[in-house]
Amino acid sequence: MPPEDSDQASWYVENLRPYEPMLRGWLRSRYRNEVEVDDIVQEALMRVLKENRKRPLKAPKAFFYAVARNLAIDRVRRNKLSTCGPFSADEGLEVIDESESIEETVARNHERELLTKAIEGLPERCRQVFTLAKVYGMSHKDIGKELDISKHTVAAHIATGLAKCMEFMKYHCSD
Repeated sequence: MPPEDSDQASWYVENLRPYEPMLRGWLRSRYRNEVEVDDIVQEALMRVLKENRKRPLKAPKAFFYAVARNLAIDRVRRNKLSTCGPFSADEGLEVIDESESIEETVARNHERELLTKAIEGLPERCRQVFTLAKVYGMSHKDIGKELDISKHTVAAHIATGLAKCMEFMKYHCSD
């Protein structure tokens, strides 16, 4: 095995493999019968590893989850499009543009960036629980099983995370 392959393998073991079970659980909870979870995870792994070869990733777990989520969304969209019938010649011409203004988009992106920083500032276990609950929508029961903690501990971490994130946002958004 060439040296770069062994480096990639050890990088995978350290940075991605620990999160595969959590990602699989999240995909199953979100996309039950809509996508093939194993295919999504495999494709996400390949894309993350390819990207890491180009430039070292600063947040491989977040990138791994984002790639998998985007792949799943694409597959669901593709499946829904393939079940639609053909369009008629004048169908869909009455499109209304209700897009946000540039200012609204910039403000929303700034708030999202601040919230991400707030979540990143949480203690590790609290951040894991909070992210699984609020970002990935997992239930307290599923998080407890995944992390081997009680539902009460999950609830406590979520409450702590929410309070700290609100405090962070108040401090940074009070102009």
